[in-house]
Amino acid sequence: MATFSARTHLALPWLLLGVILGLSCLIEKVDGNREGELNIREFDYFKLALQWPGTFCKSTRHCCSKNACCRGSNAPTEFTIHGLWPDYNDGTWPSCCSRSDFDPKEISTLVDGLEKYWPTLSCSSPSKCHGGREKHGTCSYPVIRDEYHYFLTGLNVYFKYNVTRVLYEAGYVPSNTEKYPVGGIISAIQNAFHITPSIVCSKDSIKELHLCFYKDFTPRDCATVSSINIEMVTSKASCPKYVSLPIHVSSGRDGFPSLLPHD
Repeated sequence: MATFSARTHLALPWLLLGVILGLSCLIEKVDGNREGELNIREFDYFKLALQWPGTFCKSTRHCCSKNACCRGSNAPTEFTIHGLWPDYNDGTWPSCCSRSDFDPKEISTLVDGLEKYWPTLSCSSPSKCHGGREKHGTCSYPVIRDEYHYFLTGLNVYFKYNVTRVLYEAGYVPSNTEKYPVGGIISAIQNAFHITPSIVCSKDSIKELHLCFYKDFTPRDCATVSSINIEMVTSKASCPKYVSLPIHVSSGRDGFPSLLPHD
């Protein structure tokens, strides 16, 4: 039996077909007795945190091998996964739930999908706990019990609730000139998935969009109200009434080595 983790940034050496694994979402395994498990109360729900690359990549000062913003024409152009996070209903979250190690071989068959849909968009230093081990994914136990199923579950939920497609179909497409009503974006998600998301902005650009799920992955509201209340669903009114989905023009070169997921 195993548990795992996700929500920080740790780089691993060259592994898996010569790809640099700049792994920010580290999954940690424990034995059948859950050795290394800390006494942390079980989480209440999952949050699928999605990031808009165009907003994240605008802050890129330099290119590094682990930053997917630097892939040239292969840089991501749709919402990508930031993390699948176990959270508490009171707005806090568990972290550093295990002290054991990540095994990259467990997710070798998922590498291609993770590189594309769960990349690192930063050259920043990793956030660490327990002497260099990662923080959050192990806290998903006992709902998800090993690293392979953690990443597979994250990808499956991402594909099933395809936010980029929903917004495109509603006319909200990437643009460096157009501004869209944030209420309209929220409504498009509500109409498609019958849940209210939460949104985080950087100035007038969408930075993150969060979808929330009960522990059986039934959708639930991220906000605490059922009606649209912009201040409730936009991270303490971090978003203006009109927002953009900016396009990033990669300053890197094609062929930069890509990464596995971060969180």
